[in-house]
Amino acid sequence: MIHWVLTVAAVLFALGIYGVSTRKNAVGILLSVELMANAVNLNLVGFGMRAGDSAHVFVLFAIALTVAEVVVGLALVVLLYRTRKNVLIDLASELRG
Repeated sequence: MIHWVLTVAAVLFALGIYGVSTRKNAVGILLSVELMANAVNLNLVGFGMRAGDSAHVFVLFAIALTVAEVVVGLALVVLLYRTRKNVLIDLASELRG
C-alpha cells in the first residue's frame, strides 16, 4: 500500500516541478508549488500510515504553512497585476529596486 502512495506523491511532485520550470504565468507557478506541497503532505500521511503513528498533526501544520505561503504569493501577484496589468514572471524582475 505504501508503494502506491509514494508513487502517486512522486508523480505529483514531478508534475509540480515541471509546472514551475515551464510556466510563465505567476498563478500557474503558484498552483504548481501548491501541487508540490500536497505531494509532500501525501508522503507524510503515507509514512505515518506505515509507522502506525499519527502524522496527521504534521500534515495539518504543513497545510497551514502552505495556505500562508499562497496568501503571500497571491498578494504579490495582485501587486504585480496592479503595477504592470499582467501576471507574467518576466515582468516581475523589473520590479526590483
